[in-house]
Amino acid sequence: MNKICFVIQRYGLEVNGGAELLCMMLAERLTYLFEVDVVTTKAISYMTWEDEYKNDQEVINGVNVYRFSVTRPRVKEVFDEINGKFLTGQLKECDEQEWIDKQGPYSPKLIEYLKNNNNTYDVFIFLGYLYYPTVMGMVHVKDKAIFMPLAHDEPFLRIRKIRKEFYMPRAFFFNTEEERKLVRSKFLNYDIPYLIGGSGVEIPQSINSIRFCEKYNINNYIIYVGRIDEGKNCHEMFDFFLKFKKEHPSDLKLVLMGKPVIDIPEDDDIISLGFVSDEDKYDGLMGAKFLLLPSKYESLSMVVLEAFSLGKPVLVNGNCEVLKAHCEKSEGGFYYKKYIGFESKMNILLNNPELCKIMGENGQKYVKKNYQWDVIVSKLSKLIEYVISNPIN
Repeated sequence: MNKICFVIQRYGLEVNGGAELLCMMLAERLTYLFEVDVVTTKAISYMTWEDEYKNDQEVINGVNVYRFSVTRPRVKEVFDEINGKFLTGQLKECDEQEWIDKQGPYSPKLIEYLKNNNNTYDVFIFLGYLYYPTVMGMVHVKDKAIFMPLAHDEPFLRIRKIRKEFYMPRAFFFNTEEERKLVRSKFLNYDIPYLIGGSGVEIPQSINSIRFCEKYNINNYIIYVGRIDEGKNCHEMFDFFLKFKKEHPSDLKLVLMGKPVIDIPEDDDIISLGFVSDEDKYDGLMGAKFLLLPSKYESLSMVVLEAFSLGKPVLVNGNCEVLKAHCEKSEGGFYYKKYIGFESKMNILLNNPELCKIMGENGQKYVKKNYQWDVIVSKLSKLIEYVISNPIN
């Protein structure tokens, strides 16, 4: 049986993150075809990258997980200083390595493992273009690498050391057609093969919106699921929602599910539940009027696909091409770019239950057609076999 290795910055049942969850779901489904290892760090929090896992190795659902220490945890103020230089165009090329080290998770032992075990694996699969394990690790195993960049149009793609990643792999596995177009247009790397995958969606059999509403004493609400931070544009979501409520008084609540890393406004209409169980997540999505996703940077968004699967429409930020495309292709959601569009689409969704029902059904059809695990795993398996069958001597 061929042996493959996923490389990602965090991995584990306690980790909350879209890329990390996608990695876990793919790795576990490939154990029927390959021997699967994951190389990662001992971090759980992406804010600090501090070691929290104790063991160097464990097995999770048939996947061998190798964890390495982060020798320099991230200090937000220190990283913000050098990141500010980059964002204002003051970061010199000679200082890019310092940016990458401080961005983290800084784990030289992880990179050393990849260098020393090139011959142990038939294929390496790197998820995410932004973090230290990919930036520093892919170069050592590039002749066996499949790259899932999870890219969106953001300033970090200008960093020269990061740009080099996009010419290294044997193949790309993109999440969406929009991601493929972005990468091709920015790097002109048309000679590297690719397939488009994404994520399958599995919805629990037992979902009960009444159970959620009774548990939290909430009835009329919209919902946000994900990290609550500035990078997800949550500050704008709060501003827009509170302005909308002031102009359109009602008992409507905004329910938040996810770990907050920025301050949440103290307001009776915003209810933060923190990190919740899968039962609460799906029950809460089912009971919501619709899903609200303000992020400008998404390479796929599993929570949008989950909302669609439950027959719920979505309202998303139209400045994100991927989210905009989900809405246009599915006819299962609306998008906005400024407050006036947010206000307009909120009113339409809140006052037209029959339209929401039709949009929800459209979303379900879209997911069923495009995001099934057997198709996605089959595509990734073909890329793996391609790399194995066409070695570079």
